[in-house]
Amino acid sequence: MEITESQIKSIVGEVMAKMQLGESVTKMHGIFTDMNEAIEAAKEAQKQVRVMSMDQREKIISIIRRKIKENAETMARMGVEETGMGNVGDKILKHVLVAEKTPGTEDIKTEAWSGDRGLTLVEMGPFGVIGAITPCTNPSETVLCNTMGMLAGGNTVVFNPHPQAIKTSIFAINLLNEASLEAGGPDNIAVTVEKPTMDSSAIMMKHKDIHLIVATGGPGVVTAVLSSGKRGIGAGAGNPPALVDETADIRKAAEDIVNGCTFDNNLPCIAEKEVVAVDSICDELMRYMVEEQGCYLASPEVQDKLIHTVMDEKGRLNRKCVGRSAKVLLAMVGVDVSDNIRCITFEGPKEHPLITTELMMPILGVVRAKNFDDAVEQAVWLEHGNRHSAHIHSKNVDRITKYAREIDTAILVKNGPSYAALGFGGEGFPTFTIASRTGEGLTSAATFTKRRRCTMSDSLCIR
Repeated sequence: MEITESQIKSIVGEVMAKMQLGESVTKMHGIFTDMNEAIEAAKEAQKQVRVMSMDQREKIISIIRRKIKENAETMARMGVEETGMGNVGDKILKHVLVAEKTPGTEDIKTEAWSGDRGLTLVEMGPFGVIGAITPCTNPSETVLCNTMGMLAGGNTVVFNPHPQAIKTSIFAINLLNEASLEAGGPDNIAVTVEKPTMDSSAIMMKHKDIHLIVATGGPGVVTAVLSSGKRGIGAGAGNPPALVDETADIRKAAEDIVNGCTFDNNLPCIAEKEVVAVDSICDELMRYMVEEQGCYLASPEVQDKLIHTVMDEKGRLNRKCVGRSAKVLLAMVGVDVSDNIRCITFEGPKEHPLITTELMMPILGVVRAKNFDDAVEQAVWLEHGNRHSAHIHSKNVDRITKYAREIDTAILVKNGPSYAALGFGGEGFPTFTIASRTGEGLTSAATFTKRRRCTMSDSLCIR
């Protein structure tokens, strides 16, 4: 039977009301009041997970995939309602992407070689219990994607989610454990606490039974993880520039850039945050953006109002603006626009506060460059050395190669919207933990394992 939109809203409201009142939370699988208890439960579950066959792990992952699809709209609505960020339609797409394309046990591969002196295997083994810090921008998506990969590698995981998204995160963690139990696996493959805090995070990072910490968030949380003394995977900030030169298909570039920038109201860390356009095509590009792609051209006065609305005098973002639509942001500064306006654009120098800062809002400043070399130089400056993501629209292979080498990011999208890098309209797999700072890049099941060598001396070579 098909569920109507009003029924879905009712379900979401009921779930969140119960969570708000503290009802049923402790009855949900994987939810604890104390971080030490949560870690101990995950440790016990991992004893079972590590001896599971790959087929058994894959059975759990298959059920997780099904449950994500069944609950995609519910989690999307919960995420928007709880955080106020993003939009339901795009969040549904992200959940479906996680369900369909997140790598499972096929990502865990054994290497082997033999020679005159015997046989050697290199196998990918679990870390054990992994500690994970997740953001409010993609709360359920990050929890689900991470757990699927970590479980495939034989791990369990303890989450310390962002407090602003705890209800959505709890829903996702309960779903994961329900899937495991349905497949005959253990409870507590993923756990968390009812009220995550800085203290619960510190307990997790310092706990003797946590050997790997995975942090997805801003530079502060990544720095804390890398200072913990444990092995850390850090997925931090980015400020991805989109470079457009005169050889590009300018109309398509405008469409791709705006589509990528506005996806889930610019919450993805890979999304286009600013444009650097070669002078000869800059006006044409902006004309297509405004006339065909729903961009509002902000005057200097509106730009100034936006600066003072979306950030404070110290350049810190106003959380009430992050992940909001262009229409909402413009309304905050007294500008009323039609529903088809989905992005705010303007031309400015690279030092402009709305250009140089990673906003996570559909505000897309355009920087004019004298030529391609100048565009590369400005784009590299704007990326701020995060080595996270960048984009280019060009038909010149030599230029694309130069840009790729100069900007040196974990992700480089060529002639497409940013989300193509995550398998949405492009080849490859999705992830919501892109570890640019620590070098792992797009994380998957293989990332959450350690390499172990097993050697048989002078035996089992039968060639």
